[in-house]
Amino acid sequence: MKKRALWIVLLCFGVMLYACKKEDAIKDTVNEFLGFKKPGNFPEPEYKLANNPVTEAGFILGRTLFYEPRLSRNNTISCGSCHIQSSAFTQHGHDVSHGIDDRLGTRNSPPIMNLAWNKAFMWGGGIFDLDLQPIAPITTHEEMDESVENVMAKLRLVNKYPALFKAAFGTEEITTARFMKALSQFMVMCISANSKYDKVMRKEDGMSFTADEQAGYELFKAKCASCHSEPLFTDGSFRNNGLAPSPVNDQGLYNATLQATDRYKFKVPSLRNLTYTAPYMHDGRFLTLNGVFDHYTGEVQATPNLDPLLQQADGNRGIALSTDERGKLTAFLKTLDDVDFINRKDLSEQ
Repeated sequence: MKKRALWIVLLCFGVMLYACKKEDAIKDTVNEFLGFKKPGNFPEPEYKLANNPVTEAGFILGRTLFYEPRLSRNNTISCGSCHIQSSAFTQHGHDVSHGIDDRLGTRNSPPIMNLAWNKAFMWGGGIFDLDLQPIAPITTHEEMDESVENVMAKLRLVNKYPALFKAAFGTEEITTARFMKALSQFMVMCISANSKYDKVMRKEDGMSFTADEQAGYELFKAKCASCHSEPLFTDGSFRNNGLAPSPVNDQGLYNATLQATDRYKFKVPSLRNLTYTAPYMHDGRFLTLNGVFDHYTGEVQATPNLDPLLQQADGNRGIALSTDERGKLTAFLKTLDDVDFINRKDLSEQ
């Protein structure tokens, strides 16, 4: 009887061990690096992937650099400090972002999300190449307040980086170009395309909108889609949406172009993941979606270059929305939340 009991225990242990190994194998398959994959309902990316193919080693290096505080002057602030994954890579809880020495910037951190489909970057434009974009936050006084030259020097003194650069680019040499390309390889992999909306559009698992979500979708297409076009929910343009000038008088795109017609134009943000990215607008002035709705229904300012879409034929400005329409539009916008995106372990600090 004792031998029989022993055999039963050993058999159970063997079954458990097999199950654990099988589970680990499944996890390994799930976590296998697949490179950049265009979602089925997305257009072709704008980023020239042929010039910087995403590899596993390049992605890992980029992720390490993204969370590296040595990119800042006093080694305290990383890209991930102002672009927090749980907030869809924004700095939740601040109207304007906080940088080195707790300095206040003038804008709210935009989300790092679906950047491979962007033609221009930053709320106020001026940068048209993702490989160059990190220079702005690294060198800006209110953000990282460092020079790229100093960043390179600091990285060369860290034991792990020569090996990481060699794995990614075939040589231990740490250069600005490779540094930028590695960061881009991480950022283009920050793809948000697995919300309920995406699953409905791809007809996955019999997914469908509720009655309120569908009604909200119809309202969205009628009243919002001209600027927030599907499936990215931004057309990538810069527009004056009638906000009252901020206390610092940030003039948006004008600061980059010096064209009078660009005063107070800011980049149209994506409406994806709004649950996680509050507060809203370039300076985080609205804490809630209702604050945004209040602006568009009754607070749009009559500026000389107000976007024509906000100038109604009867002379009124903005977008008419009833209380019921607000509720239904909110129901639809929540279908753009991507829980998988904010929880992806491969995008988190390792």
